[in-house]
Amino acid sequence: MNTSDVRPLNSAKLIYLYVTKVFPIVKQELNKWKQKAREAPDARLSQQAFESIRLKAFHCQGGSIYALYPGIDRAETIRFIVAYQTMSDYLDNLVDSLEVQDEKAFSQLHLAMQDALNPEAVPSDYYLYYPYREDGGYLEQLVKACQESIRKLPSRKTVQEGAIKLAELYSYLQTYKHLAMDKREAKMLEWIGPHISKDSQITAWEFAAATGSTLGIFCLYAVAHHPKLPIRQVKMITSAYFPWICGLHILLDYFIDLREDRETNQLNFVAYYDHADMIYERMHLFLENSLKQAQILEYPKFHEVVIKGLLAMYLSDEKSMDVDIQSIVKKLLDSSGVGVKLLYRLCRQLRKSKVI
Repeated sequence: MNTSDVRPLNSAKLIYLYVTKVFPIVKQELNKWKQKAREAPDARLSQQAFESIRLKAFHCQGGSIYALYPGIDRAETIRFIVAYQTMSDYLDNLVDSLEVQDEKAFSQLHLAMQDALNPEAVPSDYYLYYPYREDGGYLEQLVKACQESIRKLPSRKTVQEGAIKLAELYSYLQTYKHLAMDKREAKMLEWIGPHISKDSQITAWEFAAATGSTLGIFCLYAVAHHPKLPIRQVKMITSAYFPWICGLHILLDYFIDLREDRETNQLNFVAYYDHADMIYERMHLFLENSLKQAQILEYPKFHEVVIKGLLAMYLSDEKSMDVDIQSIVKKLLDSSGVGVKLLYRLCRQLRKSKVI
């Protein structure tokens, strides 16, 4: 069993292991799912499955940082993260790319995200309301792969409720945000309303952004390796990740996609900010609160590297060079400290060498 050291690693060592030890296993796992994607009888589903891996492999690379959480089974964690993230990306393609806009179909498809986190769940007919269904068992295999990994966790029952709650929120987001343009915004606000109190620190659209991240689920999976995991620790992780770290993750994602989403009429949460200064202020607030929350978790340096790595990874994307957002990118980097700038330069190098 390939188990990571129980001692917390320093940033440089963590990044070294991430690139040299984690990335190769991620690639192996993705190649396995690529082959299964090719075998789907329906050419449309096969293409969406294959393309979701080809174009979004960096999602699995990014999420697999949790395979370096101290004291866990590295290879098994990567298997889970790659299967779960691959499922997420595949479903995202199904609700976004095949000209289907059916709320019932989208909701049914995303039951897979919840079933995958419960080893006792019997896989549903996920394609029940979807016009295409012959995937050769691809989606069910992804669900079962996740269930098999979770079954091995000593404290899986301690994290299960929290993880499934995050998956439910993710499923609602994906169901509503991909509806027709004249319906999606009202549906989303109706869903979000009860979750936002009058004195909330975040807006409705920031809440929606936070629901779009799988990082909270991956962190809960990682800590569930530890026997006798206290429920208090689970609650602290959930509060740190939702809305702050998860929100930062998805706001960065939407930030670099601003121009693309505007041109394709995609709903973009960062577009709801009134002006550039507000974009910077709100994203910086999420960054500050994420780092603050990280300090009260076990292994704070690990979570700090995750947070700073998010900033470096997204801001090093070529889309961040867009003239409309360049000044905000510079301000975020300048205000984030030397550590983020070093990670940013490393990510730029890794992108040039096609590692990410």
